[in-house]
Amino acid sequence: MTRGWWAVCSGTLSAPARRRSTDGPTGRCPRSGCPPPPARLGCPSRRGGERRMTRVVVLGLGGMGAPMAANLVRAGLSTVVWNRHPEPARALGDRGAEVAADPPEAVRGADVVVTMVTDAAAVRAIAVDQGMLAALPDGAVWAQMSTIGVTETGRLADLVDAERPGVTLVDAPVAGSRGPAEQGKLVVLASGPEQVRDRVAPVFDAVGQRTVWVGPVGAGSRLKLVNNLLLAFVNEGLAAAVALGDALGLDRDTVHGALRGSPLVSPWAAEKLDRIAGDDYTTQYSLALALKDVDLALREVPAGRFPAAEALAGEWRHAVEQGLGGDDLTVVTRALAREASA
Repeated sequence: MTRGWWAVCSGTLSAPARRRSTDGPTGRCPRSGCPPPPARLGCPSRRGGERRMTRVVVLGLGGMGAPMAANLVRAGLSTVVWNRHPEPARALGDRGAEVAADPPEAVRGADVVVTMVTDAAAVRAIAVDQGMLAALPDGAVWAQMSTIGVTETGRLADLVDAERPGVTLVDAPVAGSRGPAEQGKLVVLASGPEQVRDRVAPVFDAVGQRTVWVGPVGAGSRLKLVNNLLLAFVNEGLAAAVALGDALGLDRDTVHGALRGSPLVSPWAAEKLDRIAGDDYTTQYSLALALKDVDLALREVPAGRFPAAEALAGEWRHAVEQGLGGDDLTVVTRALAREASA
C-alpha cells in the first residue's frame, strides 16, 4: 500500500488533520503542495457510518469550472460533470469524469454539488428551470461557487430553506482566475454551517490552496466583492500607469522593467504587468466579468458612496462597449491608450 505524504513528507500530522479546511493550511503537504491520497477522501455513507468516496458534481465548465473539475478528477474524487455546451464535458469525460446529460441526472446520488457559472441568472436557470434543486438528494451539500453578489445569494438561501430544507447551501466563491484554477491554487471564501465543513473539505482542498471560513451563508459573497474591488483597482492602477508612460513618451519596456521590481507590485500584478508589456490580453478573467463584479459591489451600497469605483465602472463599461469585454481585464490598458491617441 502506498504510504501517505503525511508519513513520507512531514511525519507529524495525521491525514484527517491535514484534510480539514480552516483559516490556516489546507490538506496539502507543507513541503510539496500535494493533496492527501484520494483513497482517504470520503464522506459518511447514507447507509451507515462507513466511509466511501465523495461523489462530486460540477455544473458549469467555463474558464473556471473546467479546470476545477479537472483538479477534482486528478485528486481521485468521483466526479460528474455537466455543461450547457457539451464539448468541455466530453473533454473531461476523456480524463475520467462521468458526463451527465442534464443537471437532474448529474446530481442523483451526489454528496457535493458545485455550481460555477457566469451570473445569478445562470445559477437560477440550472437550479430552478432545469430542475437541479428539486433533484438533489436529501443530505447533499450545494456549494455555490459562482460570483453572484450578496442579494442573489440571500435569495438562493431563502429558496433552499423553503423548497429543500434537507439540502445544505454553502456560499463559496473563489479568489483567483483561470491560471490559479488550473494550478489548484484558488482561495475558497466559504460560508455556511459549521457541521458540513469536513464534508466539503476534500472538494475545496482539491481546487484551492486555502479555504477561509468567514461565517454564515452570504459572508463569502460579501468577502468576494471586497476582494474583487481591490483587484479592480490594482488592475486599473497598472493599466493607467503603463498608459501614462506611453503618453509621456516613455518606452514601454522601460516602464515594465522599472515597475516589475517595485515593492508595490504583487505577484498577481507582476504577472498582469508582464502580459501588458507583451500586449497579450488573452482572457484569464474577462473585462466584462470584472465589470459585472464591480457592479455587484456597487449595487450593495448607496449611490455615490464609492465615487472612484463608480468612475472605474463607467470607464470599463465604455471599453466593453468598444468591443473589449471578452478580453482579459488588463485590456483596459489598450482602451486608455486609444483615448490618449484620439
